[in-house]
Amino acid sequence: MTIVALGINHKTASVELREKVAFSPEQLSEALQQLSDHDQFNEAVIVSTCNRTEIYCSLAQQNSQILLQWLASFHGLDEYELSSNVYCHQDNDAINHLMRVSCGLDSLVLGEPQILGQIKQAYNSAKNHNSVSVVFDRLFQKTFSVAKQVRTETDIGASAVSVAYAAVNLAKHIYGKLDKTKVLLIGAGETIELVAKHLYQNDPQQITVANRTIERARLLAEDVNADVIALAQLPERLHQADIVISSTASTLPIIGKGVVEQALKQRRNKPMLFIDIAVPRDIESQVGELDAAYLYSVDDLQAIVSENIASREQAADEAQVIITQRCAEFAMWMRSLDSVDLIRSYRQDVHDIKSELVDKAISQLNTGKDAEQIILELANKLTNRLMHAPTRAIQDAAKKGEVAQLSQLKKMLGIDQE
Repeated sequence: MTIVALGINHKTASVELREKVAFSPEQLSEALQQLSDHDQFNEAVIVSTCNRTEIYCSLAQQNSQILLQWLASFHGLDEYELSSNVYCHQDNDAINHLMRVSCGLDSLVLGEPQILGQIKQAYNSAKNHNSVSVVFDRLFQKTFSVAKQVRTETDIGASAVSVAYAAVNLAKHIYGKLDKTKVLLIGAGETIELVAKHLYQNDPQQITVANRTIERARLLAEDVNADVIALAQLPERLHQADIVISSTASTLPIIGKGVVEQALKQRRNKPMLFIDIAVPRDIESQVGELDAAYLYSVDDLQAIVSENIASREQAADEAQVIITQRCAEFAMWMRSLDSVDLIRSYRQDVHDIKSELVDKAISQLNTGKDAEQIILELANKLTNRLMHAPTRAIQDAAKKGEVAQLSQLKKMLGIDQE
């Protein structure tokens, strides 16, 4: 049996090709059914996300090309074109890859945790379609355990590696919990959208979105239960915010020192945190000169992100040590399956020989032959039958001069080496 991981991801293919190879929920059911019915595939799990599509499969024979052929055929793609954009790992490399992916070591954002949930979902789907059996059940449970160990014992997910996430983490660092803070978001682009999502998970008292286009702001506000105001309302509403995070495409500053001074007077100098992640800057640098205003720029956040990326890379090295160890444990378990089958087959062969000779001996006893002679004949025949295969193996090794093989046979047969 060969374990194969065949995949395509953000590193190997364009988004256009990844879209063609992705599996919709309906296609996933059909694909798992096809793989289950195929006589060359023993077990299969399909992982399909926006950044990757991977098929983990155990093959009856060592022929990974058949999996590529199936994938190309299923999606109606040219096999040759697809082959130049996929990667294929086998056996221990495939197991190592699955564990790395589950731990977020192969993700676009190093250490991101979402992929583990997606792999768990893929495993459950495969199990529901009966395309998972003993080996993959053990493999994926082992993988989930490894991912948990990596999260617990390393800092792979402990630090922010995006500017949006870093902005929210900075606010948390300063205010502790955000549940009593009022947050003003200026802008409604992709970066502010990410900030809003991270903020929403921390349950602030209030989120307000200010944008030049009210309709665009409303679309964002709906997802995070926020209020909406126009940019023109900023001077009259600024004093209500404890935290201001801004990211617009404006070429000129939106918030000046004078507006902030007025807001602080209305707040009786209660501190305000300003995080400007726009380029060019949305908030005048002079705001940072005010006693109760704390201003951080995108450069400040980028320095934090760079430091955190380095931290995650170190954690990734630590994670790989864990993964390598757990891969070895799984490989040992796989080898034990082979030994179990071998022992079972050997015991069955010996049992069959014994049964055959005992049946003959009983038949002879029933005809009245001498019992002592029958027992002696049974012992001789049983001894000769059991000695036949080891004797041939010893003779063949001796003729070929295979000293190591002879030594192994001695050890296996319990013959005194001295």
